Amino acid sequence: MSSTTSKQVNQTIETSGETSGEIFEAQELLSLNPVDFETKFSREPFFIDHALCEHPLFQLDRLIDLTKTLPEECIEYNAGNLPVSIDPSLTPRNGLSPVETIRRIEECESWMVIKYAEKDPAYRELLNVCLDQLRPYTDPIAPGMTQPQAFVFITSPGSVTPYHIDPEHNFLLQIQGSKEVRMLDGREKSIVGEKDLEQFYSDRGRNLKLRTEHQESGWTFDLQSGKGLHFPVTFPHWVKNGETVSISFSITFRTPDLDRRRALYQTNAALRDKGFSPWPVGKSELRDQLFYNGFRAWRRLTSRRNQG
Repeated sequence: MSSTTSKQVNQTIETSGETSGEIFEAQELLSLNPVDFETKFSREPFFIDHALCEHPLFQLDRLIDLTKTLPEECIEYNAGNLPVSIDPSLTPRNGLSPVETIRRIEECESWMVIKYAEKDPAYRELLNVCLDQLRPYTDPIAPGMTQPQAFVFITSPGSVTPYHIDPEHNFLLQIQGSKEVRMLDGREKSIVGEKDLEQFYSDRGRNLKLRTEHQESGWTFDLQSGKGLHFPVTFPHWVKNGETVSISFSITFRTPDLDRRRALYQTNAALRDKGFSPWPVGKSELRDQLFYNGFRAWRRLTSRRNQG
């Protein structure tokens, strides 16, 4: 892997308005291969390298502190002994508090995600440093980085993240432990169909049912600490932890083309709900642009009414 020139800049990170004492070097934390981005970004998964394994923000005590400062809705956790395909409403809780879950993560068979970690200034600074290093490689392909968000996953040995899709450009950085990632090609309509995407973009669930004929499809990645993996938008995947506790840092962002995509699938979902059979997104650029312009006009009108 090639990397750009390292910039040795020490920065003091502040948390909740007070100096936390956490200092890290805003150096080139990611090692990136330009060819991988040119040929695969947003089209296929690929590895990157990172230098975050010893970062103090990913020590368990620091992560416990993070859960105490974030709103309750930012902490999602449940039992980790799950099948690959499951209805999210049936996902069992583990009977513990977030703090107890982290403290007992080695033996409590649990899965936890700390969502929107960027609400904490220290994690926001780290996220921004990483995204600043990604931007020169992603902007030529999908310009206009927006909605930067950070997620921290803390999971017990053998825990499973069920089969699902996500709406963002995502790089999952493995900090501690290992994971086996199974990912399928989201461009294949037999794997992720128009109705699946309409339901997803209408916020009716992100978990999918893994069909028997697709169980051996796609890629299998052994994600070890020090490695990161790019997940293209809405490429279905599931994850199984290795034999030790796993900590991962997911750095995500969106781009204007994804906002357009979401709007078009929401429009198709609304049409289907009314009994129509809409054309697939992408079949007609003219039709897509007309529908998108209509969606934007409706959104502006609704916003003005709400403000009035």
